[in-house]
Amino acid sequence: MRILSLKTYLVAPRWLFLRIDTDEGITGWGEPVIEGRAETVAAAVAELADYLVGADPLRIEDHWQVLTKAGFYRGGPILSSAVAGIDQALWDIAGKTYGAPVHRLLGGPVRDRIRVYSWIGGDDPAEVAEAAIKQVEAGFTAVKMNAAGIVRAIDTAAEVKVIVARLASVREAVGDGVDIALDFHGRLSMPMARRVLPLLEPYLPFFVEEPVVPELTRDLAAVTSLTSIPIATGERLFSRWDFRPAFEAGIAVAQPDISHAGGISEVRRIAAMAETHDVTLAPHCPLGPIALAASLQVGFATPNLLIQEQSLGIHYNEQADLLDYLVDRSVFAYRDGHVPLLEAPGLGIEVDVKAVERAAADGHRWRGPVWRRDDGSLAEW
Repeated sequence: MRILSLKTYLVAPRWLFLRIDTDEGITGWGEPVIEGRAETVAAAVAELADYLVGADPLRIEDHWQVLTKAGFYRGGPILSSAVAGIDQALWDIAGKTYGAPVHRLLGGPVRDRIRVYSWIGGDDPAEVAEAAIKQVEAGFTAVKMNAAGIVRAIDTAAEVKVIVARLASVREAVGDGVDIALDFHGRLSMPMARRVLPLLEPYLPFFVEEPVVPELTRDLAAVTSLTSIPIATGERLFSRWDFRPAFEAGIAVAQPDISHAGGISEVRRIAAMAETHDVTLAPHCPLGPIALAASLQVGFATPNLLIQEQSLGIHYNEQADLLDYLVDRSVFAYRDGHVPLLEAPGLGIEVDVKAVERAAADGHRWRGPVWRRDDGSLAEW
């Protein structure tokens, strides 16, 4: 079997899909994307295609090594995301070739279902609490919410109390039987992290995600040591080498994104590395159905999986949603806040090619917002 072609599709709301065709009629799908830089990643995929066309698609590990290391210049989100989508598609081809879901090629499932969490939006404490109740009524047992908006390097007592009140309102609304994760998106400085996190402890959040920017990963020990709250990070770390200082700093939850961090091959290795540090895995995935399917395939075969993020109904999905590009939408039928074992070959999903082609005819130019503080300086989004 040989690779015939690689084709990318820019599809709403902010995704990039990849199709790899072979001379034996087996097609693999991947999702190589950096949100807001989709065209750049597509260009990187096109460059890597020069090596892949004509190659055996089943030499997945060899291709991963060549694509990440043979170009001399290594790493970074663009290259690792391009490789991630290619890697997903090659695993999809392998599963379809052998007639097995990818998790069986990774050693077989270690669980029968995977717990997922749902995002809740809103800034006002009452509004967030109401959104959380709706997700619990829909069957989810865990939710995640933005913890704060624009934050100064050292902010006021009032802003600190708003952050705490937002979590307190959700905890009061859903009770102690539901897990609540908080995402700071790197918006806290180290001084603000030291001030805010201890005040959140009485409400026992599931974890706090990215309290500080990834540039401060090696300094995370100063955060993990000052609070009993489990600290999570990783959506902006792109390899096991990037994760090493985070593990050494004492994080509790690793969050590699399967569309950013080198695909199934590398996330699998990051998970194993995490296990040696008593760290659990909660893959980042506010993306499309291909990325979610690939994440779940790894999760089913990973002993230290904690939970899986998924994007159904997330506020980014304005023009299309998670299920819109699937032939069979029931594959992600959430039951009691879980996804059942995927059993179909490859990634376990069937992409609706016509829907993808229609969406790609319009494409998208999604860009992340630029936030500024009241003095006009740039703020972390």
